[in-house]
Amino acid sequence: MKKNKIAVLLGIVCLILTIAIIIQVNTIKRTSSTVSKRFSEDNIRDEVLKWKEKYDKETQNLDNAEKELAKIREEATKDDVTASALEEQITLNNNLLGLTDLEGKGIELTIKDDPNINTENVAILDDISNHLVHDNDLRMIVNELKNAGAEAISINDQRIVTTTAITCIGNVIKINDEKVSSPFVIKAICFPERMETLTRGGGYLDFIDDYGIVVSLKKLEKVRIPKYTGVISSKYMK
Repeated sequence: MKKNKIAVLLGIVCLILTIAIIIQVNTIKRTSSTVSKRFSEDNIRDEVLKWKEKYDKETQNLDNAEKELAKIREEATKDDVTASALEEQITLNNNLLGLTDLEGKGIELTIKDDPNINTENVAILDDISNHLVHDNDLRMIVNELKNAGAEAISINDQRIVTTTAITCIGNVIKINDEKVSSPFVIKAICFPERMETLTRGGGYLDFIDDYGIVVSLKKLEKVRIPKYTGVISSKYMK
């Protein structure tokens, strides 16, 4: 009888020890996993910061080199009429390609999602997406600006060039492969008075305004549009 009691007690003790060991092992695994994950995240963050610093440094070096090159070209063509004309043509081409920062008269157009719409107050026959700014809206506005004579355009400081793509992936809009979001600040160097046609009745801005999208247009004496920082390449032109 005593042997049976001892056996039962030993069995219970072994069971308790086994459970305790399992709990301890699982706790160690979880702790190790959390520490490992944090360590990995910290390493990735450090690596991203290092590459960002390198990118910023090289971008600054490139800007300095371009300024130095411009000075050398200006000095070299100072007393040469033909070379000066060629230099002016290069500058004009770079401006048109979007490879230089530009300043001039123009407008600043701000559009943003309808601030009063949500899933609760949207009408039964309506669609909440109608009250949000989409990639197609931005493309339509850019086209209207070009048709009205805009010479340079940017959206949230992303320069619009010939290779610019304005796309939507899920609920994210990308311009030049960079994420942008509402409010969208569209700047254009142009003759400001001509841009008044954008707000005419029946125009595209009037159309999106009907859906509660906020539209604000300002004429400015000085608009600054940054240069395109990507690489313009061609596949088919020779």
